[in-house]
This record gives sequence, C-alpha cells and structure tokens, in this order.
Amino acid sequence: MTQSSLHGEDAPPRTRHGARRHRTERRPARRGLRILRWSALTLAVLILGTAGAGYLYYQHLNDNIKKKKLNIGDYAAPEATPNADGQTPLNILMIGSDSRNTAEDLKLGGSKGDVGRAPLADVQMLVHVSADRSNMSVVSLPRDTMIPIPRCTDPDTGKKYEALSLSMANESLGRGGPGCTVSTWEQLTKIHIDHFMMVDFSGVVDMADAIGGVPVCVKQNVWSHTSDGHGSGLKLKAGTTPVKGKQALQWLRTRYGFEDGGDIGRTHAQHMYMTSMVRQLRKDAKLTNPGEMRKLAEAATNALTVDEGLGTVKKLYDLSGQLKQVPPSRITMTTLPTVQWSQNTARLVPAPGDADDLISMVRDDTPLDGRGAKHKDDQKTEPTSKDPAAPAGELAVQVRNGTGADGQAPAFQRASAVQQVLVQKGFTRALVDTTPATEPRTTILYPSADLKGDAQALAKALGVPLGQVRKSTDVSGVTLVVGADWRTGTAYHAPEKPTQAPSTASVLHGDKTDACMSVQPGFTW
Repeated sequence: MTQSSLHGEDAPPRTRHGARRHRTERRPARRGLRILRWSALTLAVLILGTAGAGYLYYQHLNDNIKKKKLNIGDYAAPEATPNADGQTPLNILMIGSDSRNTAEDLKLGGSKGDVGRAPLADVQMLVHVSADRSNMSVVSLPRDTMIPIPRCTDPDTGKKYEALSLSMANESLGRGGPGCTVSTWEQLTKIHIDHFMMVDFSGVVDMADAIGGVPVCVKQNVWSHTSDGHGSGLKLKAGTTPVKGKQALQWLRTRYGFEDGGDIGRTHAQHMYMTSMVRQLRKDAKLTNPGEMRKLAEAATNALTVDEGLGTVKKLYDLSGQLKQVPPSRITMTTLPTVQWSQNTARLVPAPGDADDLISMVRDDTPLDGRGAKHKDDQKTEPTSKDPAAPAGELAVQVRNGTGADGQAPAFQRASAVQQVLVQKGFTRALVDTTPATEPRTTILYPSADLKGDAQALAKALGVPLGQVRKSTDVSGVTLVVGADWRTGTAYHAPEKPTQAPSTASVLHGDKTDACMSVQPGFTW
C-alpha cells in the first residue's frame, strides 16, 4: 500500500488542540475517500429502491453498467439447499473500491501518486435476503481484518495471484478484481454469493440531494477537524440533521470524531445512514422529477460494476422486486465481531465464537433479529442419503485440525487425538491430513454424491449434526475438520445454535429511528 503525502481522514489522529495520540502503525492517508466506498449500498438502493420509475427501462443505461466475472478464485462455496418450499436465499456482496483512476475520483480526494495502483476493497458488506424474502441481514467486514485470501486469476490478463494464509481483507480486490473478493468471502463464510455490486467514487454526492437529505443524529456537537488539517470536516450540532451533498459525503467518511475514532465506529455511522436512507426512499416524495431521476440514473449506472449475471437494467429491476419485499423493520445491520490481532494491534481478526455465530446464522438463513424459528435443521440439511454407507473399517477418513480457524492458537496435535478416537470407534482407515483448515466449526466434508452416505454415517457415529455435513470441492475424500468447538475431549458436543445476532455485532434495525452516534472526546465544539 502506498503512503499519501496529503493529510486525510486516515492520518494519525490529533485532538482539536493538536495533541497526537499514539498509534502502533501509520496507515495510508487517503483523503476523503475510504468511506465513500460505503456508497456501494447507497448507489444500489437508489437503483433498486426506486425501481418502479420508468427511466430504468431506458436501454442506453445498460451500456453504462460495467461487468466482471463473479468468482475468479480457487474457492467457491456450494449453492444453498432449497428450503421445504423450494426457496433459496439471495446473497449480494457490496464492494466499495478506493480506486483513484479517474479524474472524477481524484476530485473527491486522494493523491495523484495513487493513480494506477491496485484498488482496495475498503468497504465490504454481505447483503443476505432470506429464502422466504421476509427479512434481510447485512454483515460489514472492517477493512483491516486479517483473513485468508484464496488463489485468484485475473480474467483480463491471466495473471495468477497465489493464496495468502492471512492478509488484510481489503487487499482482495487488487488481486484480479471483485471476483477475488467474492471468492475470499465465500472461503471466509462458506456462503455462496449470487451477485456483487461495486462502485467507485463518482456520482455519489448527488444522491442524498435526490431524496431531500438523509436524517442522521449525533449525541453532541461534532467537528471532525484537527489543528493540522486532519478529519473529514463534518460539523454538526447535536441532534438530528438531514445531510446532503458534501455534508453527506463527510458523514460517510468520518472516522475521527465518532466513538473511538476507528473504522468500526465509522461503520456504525454508515449503517445509520443506510437505514435512514432506506426509510426515506420508501416514503419519499422528491424522487418524482423525471429529469432529475434520469440524471441520477446515468450517474449511478456509470459508477456501477456488477457480475455478468446482473449486468442489465432489467435484471436490476427484477432484483429490486425481491429486495422491496423486506420491510425496514426486518432489516438488520451488523458488523462482523472482531478483536485486536495479537501480532499487530493495528489489525483485527474475527472474534472467536461471536464471529462464527453471526456467520453461521446467515449461512443457516436464521434471521439476525431473533424473530425466526429456533431450529431449522430439517429445512437446511440435505435429505439422508439413500446409498448405504461403507462399513466403518472400510471408510477412509481424513482428519484436519481446524481449531485455529477462528483466530485462536490451534490446539496442539488435535487432529491426531481425534484420529485415535475414530480408530477406537472402528474407523481404522482414519488418517491425519495436515492441509490447513478454514472451517471454524466441526464439519464433515465430502467431494461427490457417492460419498454422501459415508459422510453422514461418520457424523452419526460422532454425534455431529447433519447440518454440519456438506459437499465440498475442497476435499478429495470424506474429511473431518475438527473445529474450534471441539478443542478438547473425546466426545463431540454440538453447541446450541444461536437464534439472535451477538451483541458484539453492533446490531442496528432498519426501523430504529432514534439511533444517534456518540462523539469522540476532543472533537466537540
């Protein structure tokens, strides 16, 4: 990553009186742009939330939309199993690029020295719409989270980027494009992603104006400003203010001034903006001028890059019909729970337990607002295989140690210990597999349908729920991944499945109208 010589929102923080706060590592200065990437969802809502407008049918808008391959990595999660009614969830990855490769983007901030460098995905959000379209879950990933990135191949140049065992999440975009970010998310979550939407900075500022401003709230007067020019420049009085134009941009990019001055607080402010904007779009009155709508549609589609399966206005329109079924009261905004990385406190890693609980709820299509059924295993699990399983003594099993996949230190020789448990249960062909495991929860994988019965028989013998048995192209035979939920002991005890998002996910519901940001000490006036 490059260092900008210009002061910006991500320079080392000072209070308004100029006292510098210590930071472990200097981050690149990127004036006014990081949180513009948040506008991925903003742009999408403009297009999708107002899809009934006739201008969306104009064919020339199709030519504005840029298209890229959906997944260019070595990892691809299997598609979701339909529920009892034949419905499947819809997963859309929203990506905000920090690219400064156009004159328009440079006007919004950044250094000319950054032109041509690999872009970073500084905003990433997984939008999950439930199979029955009754609720929506949004999970944001802080940009500095350290996660594995799979091997990716640039579809335009053929350049191959080797897999990284641990790297900053935002680096995936520069490794061949948004398709690598998709593959990274699928590897992290084991959730199949149906589409992605990515935006650059252009065409963002006018959208808040189009709906007459987006109401946001601060608990105290806030001024994101320091004596040496750092901060977004946002200056608001305590209470609720409709922000538009430049002020909306400042809100989206403010880090110093909100909560503890970090990226997580900035994500919380973005969630507030998003939910408020959705409510405005649903009730709005100002999106009725055909000329203004046409102008904004041009700006939005010019700024939008999508996967090939979503590359026309008609497809966006069809998608909007599904998204609009979800009422604001059933939209749940969350941030993936993280903790400081032990090797570098300026970086984050997924929080043990809570991060996997949140991801597993989305993967299992369980509403994050606690208003879903407590147990849906019968709907989420493939039917029991009709093929007879091989006798235990003939069933070859590979055992991997996945106890470190959630960010903890791996349990020493855990795969060997469980391999001995299997041998004692009659699985005498069980062997240790040293391949690195990415499954944080104990899981049984199988590569093809003819091994499904064997995998389910192994699960029954160990007491592993069938919901934790799935097909995967990541293995060559029946494979037991010993997860962080089985770090000790000879018997597996399945943890109770969560029915509500953990409190560490900073939940914000779409119908919460009194949300208000706390102001960081030293940034009031």
